[in-house]
Amino acid sequence: MGSRPYRRRLAWGAAALLAAGVAVPAAAYASEGGSSDVPALSAGHGAKKAKNVILLIGDGMGDSEITLARDYTVGAAGRLNMDKFPLTGAYTTYSVDKNGKPDYVTDSAASGTGWATGQKTVNGRISKSPGTDKAMPTILELAQKNGLATGSVTTAELTDATPAVLASHATDRSCQGPADMKACPNDTVAKGGPGSIAEQSVNHKVDVLFGGGKARFDQKITEGRFAGQTVTQQARQLGYQVVTDDKGLKAAKPGKPVLGLFADGNVPVEWTGKAAAQGGTEPQRCVAGNPERKAGTPELADQTRKALQLLEAKQKGAGSKKGFFLQVEGASIDKRDHAADPCGQIGETAALDRAVKVARAYAAEHPDTLVVTTADHGHTSQIVPLEATPPGLSSTLVTNEGQQLKVNYSTNTPGKPQEHTGTEVRIAAQGPHAERVLGVTDQTELFTTIRTALALR
Repeated sequence: MGSRPYRRRLAWGAAALLAAGVAVPAAAYASEGGSSDVPALSAGHGAKKAKNVILLIGDGMGDSEITLARDYTVGAAGRLNMDKFPLTGAYTTYSVDKNGKPDYVTDSAASGTGWATGQKTVNGRISKSPGTDKAMPTILELAQKNGLATGSVTTAELTDATPAVLASHATDRSCQGPADMKACPNDTVAKGGPGSIAEQSVNHKVDVLFGGGKARFDQKITEGRFAGQTVTQQARQLGYQVVTDDKGLKAAKPGKPVLGLFADGNVPVEWTGKAAAQGGTEPQRCVAGNPERKAGTPELADQTRKALQLLEAKQKGAGSKKGFFLQVEGASIDKRDHAADPCGQIGETAALDRAVKVARAYAAEHPDTLVVTTADHGHTSQIVPLEATPPGLSSTLVTNEGQQLKVNYSTNTPGKPQEHTGTEVRIAAQGPHAERVLGVTDQTELFTTIRTALALR
């Protein structure tokens, strides 16, 4: 929107050296107790074009959320997989109102639309313009148009905002299934629109769709070619393999698109513990388990690994030299932040971090792969001194180092969901064109980075 974002001179200096093939000392990227990954840096930046892009999104994963997960799991001096990218910057996340004026705190629909289309929109809208409510082409649609395989993996419902921005256009994010169209009357098939987010997702023939939201796909379609059928039945008619557990996921074969529906709603979180409370909690350890998570529910890292296998195999089987675009979302970092649930939040950040490890391992074997990890917006959790008595909700955790850590949630009145924040968030990358993330950019520039890296027209 308007003027180009400011980028720090130092960051651009490093980018220029990389682009010119000038060696950058390892010390420039090394951190005490961490990994510099300079070999990965120098190997990836020699390529002019990326064959593949893997985009990993931590929903609500601001710097505080990353720090909390790091401190609890690997220690203050340790490093997560997402900390090991060779190039790191930050980007702004604001949305706009219908007149294009800044709305300083975004939601996931507007923020996802930003990187999916390269344009800002109003909160609640899915890949449609802020004033005219017109569909805007997405990066996934461009990838398909250029012959790439495509995939979306999430721990939310597949119809939730972040996955929805890739393969659907909706006036309001609530229009997830055929029975949910009240806020989107002009998007209905009866009015000549594309239908619900679920219908659009399978109509787009995205090669890999993994996540929750089975209940949305089990809703019956009321209009058009598939009237009277569920969206799941529609998917099968369109050639999808439909799987619902880890066994089915492992058995899925390349050649046909795969729809994985691993929960009726959001996929249950991996870790549990006491929620934060007014006045704090007794020191607690998080429980690495959740009785609400059904046996056979695949982990995000396993879904990511399978998605990569399927996308690569599809292109090889078709004799195509073109690659793929894959988005992976750790959705419930945000959802547990809203609930002031530090253990749920940390466990989901750790789960995404394992998916990051899978993506980086793939890129190590395929250096023509651009890997980017970032967040859609900041969130509420803050690490505060143990002696502090902050307002709002607090919890004291006992980390894997045996130290106590106090986390506080104070962006809303206790009893109400905690809120997003308007802060800039981290973006980190490796591979072809990764230098574009350096400095301070805007969320919309991620669209241009991916489009440029893949040379999409």
